Amino acid sequence: MGRVLAVANQKGGVGKTTTAVNLAAGLAAAERQTLLVDLDPQANATTGLGVTGSGLTVTTYQVIMGEEAVEKALLPTEVPFLWLAPSTIDLVGAEIELVPVKEREFQLRRVLEPVLSKFDFILIDCPPSLGLLTVNALVAAASVLIPLQCEFYALEGLAKLMNTVRLVKEGLNPRLQIQGILLTMFDGRTTLSAQVREEVTQHFKAQLFETIIPRNVRVSEAPSHGKPLILYDLRSAGAIAYLELTKEVLVRD
Repeated sequence: MGRVLAVANQKGGVGKTTTAVNLAAGLAAAERQTLLVDLDPQANATTGLGVTGSGLTVTTYQVIMGEEAVEKALLPTEVPFLWLAPSTIDLVGAEIELVPVKEREFQLRRVLEPVLSKFDFILIDCPPSLGLLTVNALVAAASVLIPLQCEFYALEGLAKLMNTVRLVKEGLNPRLQIQGILLTMFDGRTTLSAQVREEVTQHFKAQLFETIIPRNVRVSEAPSHGKPLILYDLRSAGAIAYLELTKEVLVRD
C-alpha cells in the first residue's frame, strides 16, 4: 500500500509546491512508483511538471467531487515512475461544493483508495490555506511534511498549522503523524535565517529534517521551465538538497 504524504503550510511562498514537486521527482528517481496529487487551485505543481490546464478533461476537481475515478486523471511525466493528478482553477469551487457532502472531510481518502496499491508514495500538494481541501489531505494522509521558510513570521504560522494537525488527528485521522519540518529558502549570509533555524531547532528538534533547502536561483527558475530540479539542473545546490531530503524521507518511511 502506498504511503500518503501531505505537503502543507497555510502560508504562501514558503516553498510548499517546490518541495512537493521535487520530493516527488526524487522519490521517482529512486524508482519508487510515485503519484503527485495537485490539490491547489493555483495548479502550480501541475505547471511545474510541464502540464498546462488547457485541454485537461479530468482533474482533481472532478475526482474529489466524485464525478470521475482518480485513474482517469493520472498523467505520466518526464520523470520515469512519476505520475501527476493535475489541477486547474476549477478546484476553487470544491471548497464550497463539498460542504453539503456527507463526511466531506473523508472525500479525498475515499477517492484515492483504488490507487493506493499501485504506488509506493502518494504526495498531496495542499493549497495555502487551512480550508476543507487541506483538511481532506490531512485526513487522507499518513503523515504531513511542513515546509517552513526562514523568515520572521514562520513560527507564528507553524503554531496554527500544528494545532490544525492536532485537531485532525484527534477527531478525524488518529494515524496522522508529522513526517517532518523542512527549512526552506535558507540564506546562510543572513542573521535572520540562522535565528529562525535556532528557534525551530529549540522547539521542534525531533521533528526537524537535517536537510535544509538553500535559497537558490535554480530552485526559482525550474518551475517556469516545467521541470523538477533533477531535470533542470541536477548539479545545482537546490537539486542536491532535495535529493538529500528524499533520502531522509525514505529512511523515515
